[in-house]
Amino acid sequence: MSSSELIHRASLIRLLLTDCDGVLTDGTLPYLVSGDQVSCDSKVFHIHDGLGLKLAREAGLKTGIISGRNSPALTARAHELKVDYLFQGNDDKLNIYEQILLAENLRDEQVAYIGDDLPDLPLLLRVGLALAPADAVSEVRACAHLITQRCGGRGVVREAIEFILKAQDKQ
Repeated sequence: MSSSELIHRASLIRLLLTDCDGVLTDGTLPYLVSGDQVSCDSKVFHIHDGLGLKLAREAGLKTGIISGRNSPALTARAHELKVDYLFQGNDDKLNIYEQILLAENLRDEQVAYIGDDLPDLPLLLRVGLALAPADAVSEVRACAHLITQRCGGRGVVREAIEFILKAQDKQ
């Protein structure tokens, strides 16, 4: 895809949605064991992504996170960052996406999505701007309009937001 087509697609974006594990995080799932208690809710988020989401909000973009896993850590981070939408624990990301489109009265071409793995494919194939981290699985990279230079958990969301805001002359 040409750079002018990418810029055009980014200029139409009004909503940025992202997966969590493998995008906002590096995809690592640490299991913490204490006696017979096991917890795997620890997550590490990159500070650049947090500022990126704040910049997106200030520029008038809506934001959201759709994750197949439930995580109190993600709930806390999303609340702190004031994301507009947070859906967790549901593998039917396309149904969630359609609910958000309806609520926001948006069309596919007005939405960007960042995903890294196979469950993200239905959304990536539908949105106006499909983005993937550099370390996404090959099937995701093959259908993405733009592959970021950064890997998951290393500022991917910030890189995507900066690209969108530059295309909209908001940065």
